[in-house]
Amino acid sequence: MAIPTISGAGYLFQGMWLITRPGLRRFVLMPLLINIVVFIAAIYVGIMQFEALILQFHASVPSWLQWLDWLLWPLFIALLFIVVFYSFSLVANLIASPFNGLLAEKVELFLTDQPLIQGNEGTQLLADLLPTLRDEVGKILYALLWAIPFLFLLFVPVVGPLLWFLYTAWMLAVEYADYPMGNHGVKFAELRQRLRKQRGLSLSFGSAVAVMGMVPIINFILMPSAVAGATAMWVHELNMRHQS
Repeated sequence: MAIPTISGAGYLFQGMWLITRPGLRRFVLMPLLINIVVFIAAIYVGIMQFEALILQFHASVPSWLQWLDWLLWPLFIALLFIVVFYSFSLVANLIASPFNGLLAEKVELFLTDQPLIQGNEGTQLLADLLPTLRDEVGKILYALLWAIPFLFLLFVPVVGPLLWFLYTAWMLAVEYADYPMGNHGVKFAELRQRLRKQRGLSLSFGSAVAVMGMVPIINFILMPSAVAGATAMWVHELNMRHQS
């Protein structure tokens, strides 16, 4: 029996549990390290850019208007957070995409006891490197294309931020569902079609990923957890072959 639609967020928490399993830990290591390194680098660059922005602001306004700092700092921090979080996610997933595909494969094996690929893991990883990176670039272009109208809508009070959050949730669902689906040769158009058929499930999963990405420490393990969670969602919800 299929898990209810609202369980999309639950799959992320299941993913956090899955990456602690003894048979899966070694496949989590590389995505985890990439996630931490890119995140720290993004925060460092963000802080440097923020300081430069504040200095530029001070140099361009009279001293009697510098009290506006108290009003502008929250806006600067919010914009900085958006840029750092999304650029970090794009770069981290691009670099780690071959390892994420391997992790998704091993999680599916753990859940179904049905291997996807026979042969040497290292050889298969190298063979999948270029196709995986190409697909990842395609996902980035898709996300950037749809980001343009939603960025304009972001300035609409109340509705704009809500639409931006839903856009983010959808893109995160697409991003992470692609790893298990890609292992089965599911094309990008079909992937989106399957997610649209269970839009509530997909958006609740993506929303959970977006929210957990704002939580310190947890955001370090978010990428492998989301890969594992999306794989569980594929096995139980999106892959008709495995459903009972």
